[in-house]
Amino acid sequence: MEIGIANAIPTFSGGLGVLAGDTLRSAADLGLPVLGVTLLYRAGYFRQTLDAAGAQHEAPEDWEPSDHLLPLTARATVEVEGETVHVRAWSYDLLGQSGHVVPIVLLDTDLPENREQYRRLTDTLYGGDRRYRLAQEIVLGVGGVRILRALGHHDLATYHMNEGHAALLTLALLRERLATGADAAAALSHVRRHCVFTTHTPVPAGHDQFDFDLARQVLGTKALNILENAGALGEDLNMTRLALAMSRFTNGVARRHGEVSRAMFPGHAVEAITNGVHSATWTAEPFRQLFDRWIPSWRRDPQALRQALDIPTAEVETAHRSAKLALVEAVRARTGATYRDDRFTICFARRATGYKRHPLLLSDPARLRRIAHHYGPIQIVYAGKAHPRDQEGKQMIERIHQLGAGLGSYVQVCFLPGYDMELGALMTAGGDIWMNTPRPPREASGTSGMKAAHNGVPMLSTVDGWWVEGLVEGVTGWAIGPTDAQSAETCTDEDAAESLYTKLEESVLPAWKDRERWSWIMRNCIALNASYFNTHRMVLEYETKAWKPEATLSKLAGHVTLA
Repeated sequence: MEIGIANAIPTFSGGLGVLAGDTLRSAADLGLPVLGVTLLYRAGYFRQTLDAAGAQHEAPEDWEPSDHLLPLTARATVEVEGETVHVRAWSYDLLGQSGHVVPIVLLDTDLPENREQYRRLTDTLYGGDRRYRLAQEIVLGVGGVRILRALGHHDLATYHMNEGHAALLTLALLRERLATGADAAAALSHVRRHCVFTTHTPVPAGHDQFDFDLARQVLGTKALNILENAGALGEDLNMTRLALAMSRFTNGVARRHGEVSRAMFPGHAVEAITNGVHSATWTAEPFRQLFDRWIPSWRRDPQALRQALDIPTAEVETAHRSAKLALVEAVRARTGATYRDDRFTICFARRATGYKRHPLLLSDPARLRRIAHHYGPIQIVYAGKAHPRDQEGKQMIERIHQLGAGLGSYVQVCFLPGYDMELGALMTAGGDIWMNTPRPPREASGTSGMKAAHNGVPMLSTVDGWWVEGLVEGVTGWAIGPTDAQSAETCTDEDAAESLYTKLEESVLPAWKDRERWSWIMRNCIALNASYFNTHRMVLEYETKAWKPEATLSKLAGHVTLA
C-alpha cells in the first residue's frame, strides 16, 4: 500500500512504507530480479503541523509526480461498484550499488476517462472510509496485476503481498487461471504456488475487514463467488485471511511476531523473518565516513559491521558529536529551542497512537526532574504523526506539550512536527539514546531502533518486536519492564514507568557519564545489532525462504513482485 522512496515522493506514512523502500534498495544492491508495485498518492498521507497547544492539523502534501516519476504508456481497467475505472502507471528506477535497477510501478486513477470520484481513488494514503479503502485495494491488487501484464510481465515467478492490502491480486490471478479452463481447485493450487505473504501487525484492527454487503457493492458478486469457490472467504472479506489462504509461504516480521501471528491465525504456518533497515541509507554521514575508513566493505556487506569493535573510541565519539550537533541545529531551526550538544538527549519518534505510550517518560514529572538535577540537564525530542481519525493519538501529542511545558529548565521537551525520512535520519543518529515504549505484544517489529544502532545509539525499550532479539542488557541497550513475553504482556503502565525511571537513574545515565563505557556500548550496538538487523540479511532470507522455492523452478526467468 505504501513505499518510502524519498521525502520528495510522499507515498508512505511511516514504518511499513519505509521498510518496503529499504527492502527494494537492498534488492537493487544485491542485483535481485525484483520489482515493486504501489499506488501514487497525489495528496500523500498528510502534512502535519502543530499549534502552540500541540493540537495536530493536517493538510495535503504538495508535490508534482512528473518532477520525480516517469509516466508509462501502460493502461489497465478494473471494476469498482460495477463501473469501469481506468488505471495508468508511473515508474521510478531504484538504482543499486551494484548498478542493478529495481523498477517501482505506481498506479494512478487520475484520468479524464474516469468519473471524479474514481479519479480521487489514488489521492490519499489511508484516507477516506471503508468503501474508499476497498476501492483502493482493488486498484492495487487487481489493477497491479493487469498493469504488469500491460508492461509485458506474463511469467512472474512469485507475487509477494506485503501486508493484506494487496490480497486482491489473488483474485486477478484466479480469474486468469479460470479463463484457461481450469476448475476452482486447480486455479487455487496454481495461485498458491505463486504467492507469498508478509503480515506486519499483531493488532486485530490493523487487518482490513469488509462486510459482505459492502464487498458485494464495491467488488461485485462474481468476484466474491470466485473467492468463495476457492475457499478463501470466511465470515467477512478479511484481507489477511484471504492472503493466508492463497499463499504458499507466510511470515511475520520478528520471531515474537511470528509467535503472536500463529496464535491469531491458528491452523496457518506463519514463519518469521525479522526486519532490517538499509544500512547505507540510515547511517549518518559522519558514521559513513568512519565505516569507510575502518570497514571498507560495509556498504555491500553490512555483516562486516561486526568489526566495529576495532574502531578507536575517540573516532566513534567524534562521529557521534557531529550527528548530535546536526540534530541540535535542526531542533533550534524548527522550534527555536536552545538545545545543546553536551546534554543527554533522549529521542522518541513513533506513529502517535495509544499503545505506543509516548507520554510514559513524562508520567512522573517530579521524578524526572530529580534525575536531571542529579545527573545533569536532559533534552527530549519527540516526533510522530497521529492518523487524522485517531483522537487518542492526537490527545497524546497535546499531553506531551502540556507535560513538557511544566518540567522546568533541567528537562527540556520538544515535539517536532512533520516526521518523515529526513527527520527520522536526524533523530536516530543524533540522540544519545533511542526510547520505545509499546505495550507488548502490539509491536510487530519496529525498525527505528535498528537505524539508531547503525549510528551507535543504544535503545531503552519495552521488550517486544525486534528488541526481543536485539537486547543484550547493558551491552546494546536496556529493557523497560520484564524481559519474558508473558510477564511483559501483563506489565501495567505504572510498572513500566517505574522500570523506565529506574533504568535511567541506575543504569543508563551512570553509563553515559562513563565515556569509555558508553563508547564501548556504542560500538557493540553497531557490531552486534547493525551487522544483523539490516535489509541485506533480511532480503537474502526472503530470497531463500520465500521467493526462491518457486523462482528456482523457473530459474528466475521472471521478476519477484513486491506488491
